[in-house]
Amino acid sequence: MLGAVLALGACAPQAAEGPSGQSGQSVGVNAPTEVLTIETHSGSVRFNVEIADDEAERNQGLMFRAPLPDDRGMLFHFQTPENATFWMHNTPSSLDLIFIGVDGRILNIADHATPYSDAPIAASGLTRGVLEIRAGRAEELGIRPGDRVRHRIFPS
Repeated sequence: MLGAVLALGACAPQAAEGPSGQSGQSVGVNAPTEVLTIETHSGSVRFNVEIADDEAERNQGLMFRAPLPDDRGMLFHFQTPENATFWMHNTPSSLDLIFIGVDGRILNIADHATPYSDAPIAASGLTRGVLEIRAGRAEELGIRPGDRVRHRIFPS
């Protein structure tokens, strides 16, 4: 059975359907954000992230949303670690999906996920979180598997 599938661009856990008629929603309008930092080999990078930490928020993800600005993202928080699987169903823009293990280290990155695709995108291990950012940002910033993610949901 597939784990949570997050729709990219509105990434949502697979098997989740977003509400119809929400096309063109602005990204992060009035949505609270938190700072997330990734320690790369060339320095730290920061994102302001919306948090999807319950089933309804994870199922909706970034579906039907406009492209993300360079400094924004959505962090999907799994209180119980799981083998997460995402898809791009109803997600109009490409995203990079960064799968983060229980220790806060990046497990794997799915870059340039195809908009509107129902193809499963899987983590390479148990995840505590998945960060979705604009497609290409991970490569631009030198984000790689093994890099440390700093945020309240990961151990120090």
